[in-house]
Amino acid sequence: MMKKDIITKHLKNHPGRFLLFLVVMLSIAHVTAQTKSKVFIEQADASKYNENISKGMQRLIGHVIIRQDSTLFYCDSAWLNSKTNSFEAFNNVHIRVNDTVSVYCDRLIYNGDTKIAELFDHVKLLDRNTILTTEHLIYNRITKTALYGAGGKIVNKENTLTSVIGLYFTPIRTFHFRKDVVLVNPDQETYSDTLIYNTNTEIAYFVGPTVIRSEENTIYCENGWYDTKNDLSKLNRRPRISNTEQIIVADSLDYDNALSSGKAYGRVEITDTVHNLIIQGNYGEFWDKRGKAFVTDSVVAITFDEKDSLFIHADTFWVHFDKERQAKMMSAYYGVRFFRTNLQGKCDSLVYRVSDSTIRLYEAPVLWSGKNQLTADSISIAIVNNQVDSLVMYNSAFIISKDSTDTFNQIKGKNMVAYFKRNELTSIDVDGNAQTVYFVREDDGFLIGINLAEASTMQIRVSNNEVQNIIYHSSPTETMYPQDKVSNKQTILKGFIWQEYLRPRKKQDIFLTPKVLK
Repeated sequence: MMKKDIITKHLKNHPGRFLLFLVVMLSIAHVTAQTKSKVFIEQADASKYNENISKGMQRLIGHVIIRQDSTLFYCDSAWLNSKTNSFEAFNNVHIRVNDTVSVYCDRLIYNGDTKIAELFDHVKLLDRNTILTTEHLIYNRITKTALYGAGGKIVNKENTLTSVIGLYFTPIRTFHFRKDVVLVNPDQETYSDTLIYNTNTEIAYFVGPTVIRSEENTIYCENGWYDTKNDLSKLNRRPRISNTEQIIVADSLDYDNALSSGKAYGRVEITDTVHNLIIQGNYGEFWDKRGKAFVTDSVVAITFDEKDSLFIHADTFWVHFDKERQAKMMSAYYGVRFFRTNLQGKCDSLVYRVSDSTIRLYEAPVLWSGKNQLTADSISIAIVNNQVDSLVMYNSAFIISKDSTDTFNQIKGKNMVAYFKRNELTSIDVDGNAQTVYFVREDDGFLIGINLAEASTMQIRVSNNEVQNIIYHSSPTETMYPQDKVSNKQTILKGFIWQEYLRPRKKQDIFLTPKVLK
């Protein structure tokens, strides 16, 4: 096995030992480059040599103060070895590193050559507003680092952090935590495998799988940072924000925990788990407390159904949520196109009311169902049990179905209501200025004649997307003409526009422009 593989394996299996090894190696490198300094006795109530234990061994008792360079060591008693330039201190041990950093413990082993202190039992490191507590700590005076490998706790203002392994760089006041990391503050709790925390900025950096839990949401990410002071986060590598009603996923997220709002970048998905609604795009913004969100850039909304799903594309989608954070209304703006196996359409804008499952189409809407093309000034679609139940066509209602290569059956009126059963068109009610052009044929397709009719209202029965019969009401006029007795102009009702080239034939077509579809 190569040396690199051995180190990698050791790091994975024994991260605490590896960090200790790293600190020691850094210390040795520094010692090699620096002049060694001796450990001196500054004060002791009593002292005596004991050559029986070790040559140069000295026992110090009472108010002991030991100095090396500018660092002072305080304790109740100590064994000092002048030959090895080291000592062991007991009870009320205190290392005064500098004006801001002090370390306390019950027992200390110190090597004056490597300048490494190993502290045991009730260890406490103080650095301004930061308190580190553990049962075992290694402090390196050269690298100015403190390492624990068997569990530690850090308290910094309102933040409390615990982990199995921790490495503190005192000059830049930065902690590196490993294994079972927990960060707790008044707003949320963070659980991570690896976390870096700066006590000056109070920013926590995530460099591994991380879960952040607040009262309202749970966040998962594998990279990013959390500003505990300002309650802001930047999350990367497909972070996920979820609660019982919603899931938000993106390549990266900017999140304001105080406002419960954020911005989502790249492969954005907002899911309403209650109503099986998902919106996908490349950019989005959301405001939980205000109950709204929008998604844009290659956006598509999908309403899921076991048998058939509805796919809607537009330039921008807005979603409005109720107090329970369930979607109550979705609005789509500009260039709307949608696809479902038995229903396709286009319009300029669309409103989907989730509460009553109605879809309203505005600005020159066109619907296609089987062989039928439906148009009006606006159209409302009612969905029941995830199936089209009925649709209402308001003003200038027009239904066209192709009869042959160049002939079309047509129904026109002021308003229409179309009814569906199992997603199939079954009947149509026409109200106001009803007109029809219908090519009557034998079963073998032979043309019998052309039926032209007008009435105030009428009912049309449909089966297998074919007109079966028409019932006229209120002073109807109906005439059956032979084909050679009717001009082409008479067979085309005013307002006729055949727009089949705009029809999405598959769900991918909703992203294509009309020019491409044509």
